[in-house]
Amino acid sequence: MTKNNFEIIQFTNCRLLRNHSIIKEDLLIRNGKIINPEPVFFDEKKIPEKVIDCKNAIIAPGFIDLQINGGYGVDFSYDIDTVAEGVIKVAKGLITNGVTSFCPTLVSSPSEIYRKVLPQIPTHVSKGAGILGVHLEGPFINPQKKGAHPEVCLKKLDKNFETLLATYGTLDNVKILTLAPELDITGEVTKKLTLMGITVALGHSMASLSEGEKAAQNGATLITHLFNAMLPFHHRDPGLVGLLASKNLPPNRTMYFGIIADGVHTHPAALRIAHRTHPEGLILVTDAISALGLEEGLHHIGQLDLQVSDGKAFIAGTNTLCGSIAPLDECVRIFKRSTECSTVYALESATLHPAKCLDIEKSKGTLDFESDADFIMLDDELRVLSTWIDGECVYKV
Repeated sequence: MTKNNFEIIQFTNCRLLRNHSIIKEDLLIRNGKIINPEPVFFDEKKIPEKVIDCKNAIIAPGFIDLQINGGYGVDFSYDIDTVAEGVIKVAKGLITNGVTSFCPTLVSSPSEIYRKVLPQIPTHVSKGAGILGVHLEGPFINPQKKGAHPEVCLKKLDKNFETLLATYGTLDNVKILTLAPELDITGEVTKKLTLMGITVALGHSMASLSEGEKAAQNGATLITHLFNAMLPFHHRDPGLVGLLASKNLPPNRTMYFGIIADGVHTHPAALRIAHRTHPEGLILVTDAISALGLEEGLHHIGQLDLQVSDGKAFIAGTNTLCGSIAPLDECVRIFKRSTECSTVYALESATLHPAKCLDIEKSKGTLDFESDADFIMLDDELRVLSTWIDGECVYKV
């Protein structure tokens, strides 16, 4: 926040991402919010205390990452004794990539890990990316699609919601929970989580399309890293991928899906298929691991060791991919190049779409009046020039 909370700052000579367009217009902020200039100039008859020349930069909402396991040497599921410090370190690192909000993600772990880690996750980081809530990815996933999740940690929902609560201990700061829909046979878990305001994501699954549709009818609204850790598309039963074109979803329901556009996890043709099939649901995520921002070598994800080489991360001693080391701004650029989509769409896939998925678009993911002044300045190559949170510059090239 600025020293004077009610100081008006005007950003001029800039291009704003607003209303699905890039327009030549000034941006005004006050008290950590984006404000409408008309009542300020004509009713309050005030002029800005500070004017910043943006030199024709693009101003977009700050990026939102819904799935990130760690970074900069920190693993949220492993560094359990220093998890608060670790989240803060990652939050401060992410602003260099234009991320202003994120969901710290925990991979499948023993119950005692969840009980120790979840209460330690901070809710606010000064001069760092905001924390929207935790993303619990597992352990209620299918062993046949476990990916980088240790099989010994995986669980069945044998007692439905009781099993879930006994595993995590608390859901107070949880925003997203990934599960395999075929494990939630009655749909009770998905329904209860949805009523609690927790986004249910479907992933690490062998589910058929009909099982995915049933989960969506029970409240699920997100697919975790589309194409990865799920049945491949088949023309007789397209599995969870088929939800992108399903006619059996609740009316007016958008099915969102995360996708990793790091140049490794998802082929450019698959990115194009997802984009063309269901553009309004596409959300870019990093699924980044502790090696984000570090050199190649040995690292870890949750309970497993991993090896990073040639820009790829694998479970040590295997060829199983286990998360990305590409920052979100790089994913945006790769996605735009791979799909030849518009600049507006590439940016909205990492801003507006994740905000709408979490139902926070009135405060995050847009430059609308009264939304939070969390934004980034970019050049024409979509490289981050500066990052602003609550109207304060927290990073500048």
